[in-house]
This record gives sequence, structure tokens and C-alpha cells, in this order.
Amino acid sequence: MGFTDFVNDAGLTMLNNWLETRSYIVGYSPSQADVAVFKAQQSAPDAAKFPHAARWYKHINSWTEEFGTLPGDASKEYTSYGPDKTEATLNPAKAPAAEEEDDDEVDLFGSDDEEEDAEAARIKEERLAEYKKKKEGKSKPAAKSVVTMDVKPWDDETDMAALEAAVRGIEKDGLVWGASKLVAVGFGIKKLQINLVIEDDKIGLDDLQEEIAEFEDYVQSSDIAAMQKL
Repeated sequence: MGFTDFVNDAGLTMLNNWLETRSYIVGYSPSQADVAVFKAQQSAPDAAKFPHAARWYKHINSWTEEFGTLPGDASKEYTSYGPDKTEATLNPAKAPAAEEEDDDEVDLFGSDDEEEDAEAARIKEERLAEYKKKKEGKSKPAAKSVVTMDVKPWDDETDMAALEAAVRGIEKDGLVWGASKLVAVGFGIKKLQINLVIEDDKIGLDDLQEEIAEFEDYVQSSDIAAMQKL
């Protein structure tokens, strides 16, 4: 039978009953089935009249940006989903008497309270797992620092242009060189003061200074003049 028009209360009641014990239209995670049924509704269901449908609608609405990537057949109509004829009764009190008799005669799964408790626990576990998955999927921005480094030459005859070129020639993932200037330190000697941005997890300043010290024809020493977290 499947879902019917959601414009009237009958269709929304069917959807609400379907979602009373389900987190999604089909299966245990969002799919194209949820997308089709969601798009078939003009607005969110009335939470007072259809609490389960309203809860589902709000949840699926948070996935709108991922609709195109969700699994399932996007060509199926919303009427392809939902209860079949044996599940389509909107008012359980009016279900055929024969079915009531069968339910009374055989109790295979315990009381209704036990079923509700187990279902509630299952839905809670699903939501927690889904929340954890979405949270893990969001990448945290890398921790970065802005550093000002002083690189001192041997004397006033050191080729400072060549020194700076050697320093900037160091290329690493997580390292970006910035502006620089020459600062007088006395006796005609000038040091290179250069800014850089580093990703803290990828670049160690001690290792970087050791690499700069290898330009022994130009570099006498280097120091960290300032450092600030971004």
C-alpha cells in the first residue's frame, strides 16, 4: 500500500504510526527513502498531533546537505515506502477481532512494556552512534602558531640575500614563510628577522632551527623572538 498524501491527517497519522518504533523510514540510518518521504511534505508535521513524525522530520532536516550522498534509490516515489496492507490500520482499536484473539492466545515476546523499553533503548543507541559518527566526521582545525625568528649572520660581509633565500628554500608541509626585514644589531651587522606560520603538530621549531644552522656559510645562529598561538 505505502504512504499516501501527507496533506491530510490520514496520511500523517500513517506516517506517525510507522515512525513510532522506527528512527528511519527504512533500516537504521538515513537513506533515499527518508529523502523521498521528507520532500513529499510541505512543512513539518504538527508535533502535538504527530510527535513521532515531527521528531523524524526535524532529524532528517539536519541531513539536507547530505541528501545527494545518502544510500538508496533516489528515483523511487515516497509511495513506495511505508506500511503494507497488514500494517495500514490507522486506529489499532478498530483492527479485526480475529487478530486480537491471536494476540491474546500467544505471547511470544513478553509484555508491551518490555517491548517498548527495548525499542527505546535501541533507538537511543542508534542516535548516539549516529551523533558520534557525525562528530568524528567533522575535522578539527589544525593548531597553528605565528613565529618571529631572528637569523644572525657571521659578520657584516655575509650575503644576506643569499641567507634569506636559503632559509626560504626550506619547504615543509605545515610551514608558511611570511614577511621579513633586516634589523641592525651593531658594527654594520644586520640580522634577518622573518615571520612564519607553523602547524604545531607538523613542525618542530628545534628541528627547523637545526636545519637552518646547516647553512653554515651564512648562519651563525637563530633565535625565536616571538611566538603566538592562532
